[in-house]
Amino acid sequence: MNLIAFGIAGLTLILGIGIGYFISRTQTEGAHRKLQEKADQILQDAKEQARTVEIQARDSALKISQAAEAEINRLRAELDREEERLQKRRNELDGRVERLEQREQAVNKRQSAVDRRANEVEKMHEEHLQELQRVAQMNVEEARGILLAEVEKDARGDMARIIRQIETEAREEGEKRARNLIADAIQRVASDRVAEFTTSLVPLPNEEMKGRIVGRNGRNIRAFEQAAGVDVIVDDTPEAVTISCFDPVRREIARRALSRLILDGRIHPAHIEKVLDDEQKAVEKTIVEAGEQAAFDAGVAGLHPEVLRMMGRLKYRTSYGQNQLAHAVEVAKLAGILAAELGANVDLAKAGGFLHDLGKAMYHNQEGTHALLGAEFAKRYGVNPAVVNAIASHHHEVEQESVEAVITESADAISGARPGARREDLEAYIKRIRALEDMATSFKGVNQAYAIQAGREVRIIVKPEEIDDLEATRLARDIAKKIEETMQYPGQIRVTVIRETRAVDYAK
Repeated sequence: MNLIAFGIAGLTLILGIGIGYFISRTQTEGAHRKLQEKADQILQDAKEQARTVEIQARDSALKISQAAEAEINRLRAELDREEERLQKRRNELDGRVERLEQREQAVNKRQSAVDRRANEVEKMHEEHLQELQRVAQMNVEEARGILLAEVEKDARGDMARIIRQIETEAREEGEKRARNLIADAIQRVASDRVAEFTTSLVPLPNEEMKGRIVGRNGRNIRAFEQAAGVDVIVDDTPEAVTISCFDPVRREIARRALSRLILDGRIHPAHIEKVLDDEQKAVEKTIVEAGEQAAFDAGVAGLHPEVLRMMGRLKYRTSYGQNQLAHAVEVAKLAGILAAELGANVDLAKAGGFLHDLGKAMYHNQEGTHALLGAEFAKRYGVNPAVVNAIASHHHEVEQESVEAVITESADAISGARPGARREDLEAYIKRIRALEDMATSFKGVNQAYAIQAGREVRIIVKPEEIDDLEATRLARDIAKKIEETMQYPGQIRVTVIRETRAVDYAK
């Protein structure tokens, strides 16, 4: 029974293994068939896709080929057209060359004819020239000299007339515009000071005060003169003594100190020194205040305190009776107005006008003209270089570098030359007038010279046989230039040259 059971079990196992193998093989073959079918389907799809891509590629290649062929045809057509155009241009150039050759031949023929004609003309000119020389009995150089002399004479006459015409027109127009401009500037300034004179006279309450001023054996007056650095003149002037000194500041200190001593009544050497010291401090303070106030009135800002202090010294300085500090303020205002009208720098013009006479406040032991001294002082304390040039050049001692410098000079002349601004003593006036006339008569060909209008004009009568019209114009310019270079004068001087020709005959 056991063997049968083992046999049945073995058969069953073998049968199970066979059935399992059969089932497994069947499944494997089914899966293999499915994979084969799927592979076949993929291959089929790939072939169809490849066929589609091939068809598209053929279409694209055909299109590219067609486009390339069209471009080639277009380029070939353009080349054909360009070749036709070049051929046409070549034909035109060939025609032009032929025409140029024909013209050149014609020009050569004409040149030959012109050369022959020129030779004939030259020969005729030589013959005519020889005939003219034979008739005139002079050679070509002599005739040329006479002709040039006549032409030069005519040209000089024309030049003199043109110069006179231009100068007349320029003078009339310039005087008209300048007169309007200056009148407007003067009216706008409207200075209330015509002239201010400093005095050295000290009034006394009575004649007995003169003895107290002199003191016993002249003790008081010597002490006062030594301490103040002035001369006290006690003369016959009723109830007054005179203080003399070339330094206006020292003279002012002495005048104030003496007036205070007279009011106080105590006049002795010790008190004199104390009063002089007090008055010197007071005058120095007044000088500083005057400089600051003048700069404010003139509208000039930013100046160094030393410059303002030096300008304040001009309060006690006069020129021909005109107070120099008031003159500086007036010139600054005039320069500002002129600069505004002419479109120049108003601030520079005002500063130049205000500081132009700064050198007149310098001490007497400094050498040089007041224009150069003032310019050097201003430069030392940082004043604008354009203003420094205006100060130095307002009397033409250096070259004027800006229009503001010219305006400064003009404003100075207007302020000094206006009526009532200055006075001049008789002796200096006569000396200046005589020097003006002598200068005019020193020129060759001058017969007489007369200074008129208070020296503002000089009229010169010339010898007509020595001075012609052209020389008269030159003479007026030369005399004016010499006056500018050698004389000092306010304003301007008009030079008038008179040439008169008289024809006299007698009826018998």
